Amino acid sequence: MKKILLDARELEHPIPLQLALNYLQKMSKDEFLYMIHRKNPIPLIEIAKEKSYAYLTYNYQDIWHILICKNPKSNLEELLDV
Repeated sequence: MKKILLDARELEHPIPLQLALNYLQKMSKDEFLYMIHRKNPIPLIEIAKEKSYAYLTYNYQDIWHILICKNPKSNLEELLDV
Protein backbone atom coordinates (compact mmCIF):
# COMPACT_ATOMS: atom_id res chain seq x y z
CA MET A 1 0.00 0.00 0.00
CA LYS A 2 1.13 3.52 -0.72
CA LYS A 3 1.45 5.88 2.26
CA ILE A 4 0.18 9.46 2.05
CA LEU A 5 1.92 11.26 4.92
CA LEU A 6 0.36 14.29 6.58
CA ASP A 7 2.39 15.76 9.44
CA ALA A 8 -0.12 18.09 11.10
CA ARG A 9 1.76 18.74 14.35
CA GLU A 10 2.48 22.38 13.50
CA LEU A 11 -0.77 23.15 11.65
CA GLU A 12 -3.59 25.14 13.22
CA HIS A 13 -7.26 24.14 13.27
CA PRO A 14 -9.05 23.52 10.87
CA ILE A 15 -6.23 22.98 8.37
CA PRO A 16 -5.37 19.37 9.40
CA LEU A 17 -8.98 18.24 8.99
CA GLN A 18 -9.35 20.03 5.66
CA LEU A 19 -6.13 18.50 4.30
CA ALA A 20 -7.02 15.02 5.56
CA LEU A 21 -10.49 15.14 3.99
CA ASN A 22 -8.98 16.32 0.71
CA TYR A 23 -6.55 13.38 0.70
CA LEU A 24 -9.29 10.90 1.62
CA GLN A 25 -11.48 12.14 -1.21
CA LYS A 26 -8.71 11.54 -3.77
CA MET A 27 -7.27 8.31 -2.36
CA SER A 28 -7.60 4.94 -4.03
CA LYS A 29 -8.16 1.68 -2.13
CA ASP A 30 -4.45 0.83 -2.37
CA GLU A 31 -3.41 4.01 -0.54
CA PHE A 32 -3.65 5.03 3.09
CA LEU A 33 -3.43 8.30 4.96
CA TYR A 34 -0.83 8.41 7.72
CA MET A 35 -1.41 11.51 9.82
CA ILE A 36 0.85 12.60 12.67
CA HIS A 37 -0.84 15.07 15.00
CA ARG A 38 -0.51 16.56 18.47
CA LYS A 39 -4.22 15.85 19.12
CA ASN A 40 -6.61 12.98 18.52
CA PRO A 41 -8.67 14.25 15.53
CA ILE A 42 -12.05 12.97 16.69
CA PRO A 43 -14.08 14.64 13.87
CA LEU A 44 -11.85 12.93 11.29
CA ILE A 45 -12.28 9.57 13.00
CA GLU A 46 -16.07 10.03 13.09
CA ILE A 47 -16.07 10.69 9.34
CA ALA A 48 -13.95 7.57 8.74
CA LYS A 49 -16.44 5.52 10.82
CA GLU A 50 -19.44 6.90 8.90
CA LYS A 51 -17.81 5.97 5.59
CA SER A 52 -16.81 2.49 6.86
CA TYR A 53 -13.11 3.16 6.28
CA ALA A 54 -10.47 1.21 8.15
CA TYR A 55 -8.81 3.43 10.73
CA LEU A 56 -6.33 3.18 13.57
CA THR A 57 -5.32 5.73 16.18
CA TYR A 58 -2.24 5.29 18.32
CA ASN A 59 -0.79 7.68 20.90
CA TYR A 60 2.96 7.39 21.36
CA GLN A 61 4.82 9.86 23.58
CA ASP A 62 1.99 12.41 23.29
CA ILE A 63 2.02 12.26 19.48
CA TRP A 64 -1.00 10.78 17.72
CA HIS A 65 -0.55 8.48 14.73
CA ILE A 66 -3.73 8.17 12.70
CA LEU A 67 -4.02 5.75 9.78
CA ILE A 68 -7.06 5.69 7.50
CA CYS A 69 -7.74 3.60 4.42
CA LYS A 70 -10.80 3.24 2.19
CA ASN A 71 -10.47 -0.54 2.18
CA PRO A 72 -12.25 -1.68 5.37
CA LYS A 73 -10.37 -5.02 5.31
CA SER A 74 -6.93 -3.40 5.55
CA ASN A 75 -4.73 -4.32 8.50
CA LEU A 76 -3.42 -0.90 9.47
CA GLU A 77 -1.54 -2.17 12.52
CA GLU A 78 1.13 -3.62 10.25
CA LEU A 79 1.57 -0.17 8.64
CA LEU A 80 2.03 1.70 11.92
CA ASP A 81 5.46 3.32 11.98
CA VAL A 82 6.29 3.96 15.65
